[in-house]
Amino acid sequence: MARIVMKFGGTSVADLDRIHNVARHVKREVDAGHQVAVVVSAMAGKTNELVNWVQSMPMVAGAEASFYDAREYDAIVASGEQVTSGLLAIALQSMGVDARSWQGWQIPVKTDNAHGAARILEIDGTEMIKRFEIGQVAVVAGFQGVGPDNRLATLGRGGSDTSAVAIAAAVQADRCDIYTDVDGVYTTDPRVEPKARRMKKIAFEEMLEMASLGAKVLQVRSVELAMVHKVRTFVRSSFDDPDAPEMSDPNNPPGTLICDEDEIVEQEVVTGIAYAKDEAQISLRRLSDRPGVSAAIFGPLADAHINVDMIVQNISEDGSRTDMTFTVPSGDAEKAQSVLERNKDVIGYDVVQSESGLAKISVIGIGMRSHAGVAATAFKALAEKSINIKAITTSEIKISILIDGAYAELAVRTLHSVYGLDKT
Repeated sequence: MARIVMKFGGTSVADLDRIHNVARHVKREVDAGHQVAVVVSAMAGKTNELVNWVQSMPMVAGAEASFYDAREYDAIVASGEQVTSGLLAIALQSMGVDARSWQGWQIPVKTDNAHGAARILEIDGTEMIKRFEIGQVAVVAGFQGVGPDNRLATLGRGGSDTSAVAIAAAVQADRCDIYTDVDGVYTTDPRVEPKARRMKKIAFEEMLEMASLGAKVLQVRSVELAMVHKVRTFVRSSFDDPDAPEMSDPNNPPGTLICDEDEIVEQEVVTGIAYAKDEAQISLRRLSDRPGVSAAIFGPLADAHINVDMIVQNISEDGSRTDMTFTVPSGDAEKAQSVLERNKDVIGYDVVQSESGLAKISVIGIGMRSHAGVAATAFKALAEKSINIKAITTSEIKISILIDGAYAELAVRTLHSVYGLDKT
């Protein structure tokens, strides 16, 4: 018998038929003798509808600007998950499964006071564990908790994944199963490279890199939380037949296990290729090379909530001048330039240049720590396809390369092949 947290996203609970299908997945685990908690998102499209309702209301006039009361925003947008949890509990009860719904404040999931983007501070799983021991299934509304002001607080978009992993840590679950519309984590996007393979296992660090570099399977926050608390996380498809024999196979169930690297016996040098389109490159030319110049550049950008990624600095031969190049999402390029121009006198550059429509291709693998030549292989393969590299950054388990966006898919397929990821 194991203790399992199962999480189902919006597409998995999009209508009543799919909610009944989710109930069959849950019943399968209950019938196998497991203790089960289920975390659910709002039905697909419901959160967007609720947000639109809020935005259609008149705003409160403040001293400097109009605004929405974030506490009331949370009260409205969190209702989608509450509806889903109640419907799933009813569906389970109709199948003879003892189930009850839980809202975030009933557990409680305690958060900070950042309404709309709250972070989890503490979860008391004591009462849930008591219910497990009498055979009851907990159906939890994801995405929400209770702040120090005793008001409902939401965790930001994608917060249901974070809720599931945090609850799994709190109740000391053996595994957190994330059910989604894909059947696992692939070596790259199968829509770009049809030869992409589903991985049986991937290390936390590798999944964190893939999630932050463009893979959409899991939210970055949930992977970070799983890694910190060592919550074994299993990515599965909610659209597989719940009653298929392989779904109950304890030794080889379909999906991808995200775990500590010690669990992976044969570590690949390269695990996967991630990519992100719509990147922009910004270059500041002929900066004075002095202490504080980097803070003068990136401090105002951070204050403007602009996410800076790849950073490359080139210093002149005499060490007096430098060029600073970095990337931002294309949608933030114009905003970033405005911020830099407003701070030109403080920063002290001669000219700012930008280029949009770029793509970032990343090679990821924990095996890179102990193998030489991984980067050289990538550079040679791209050169043979006449793909020009604009910038390069590296870490222990990642190489990121900036190229023209038009070559993104060719680069992904080329690197996927050259590292042998298309081999069965």
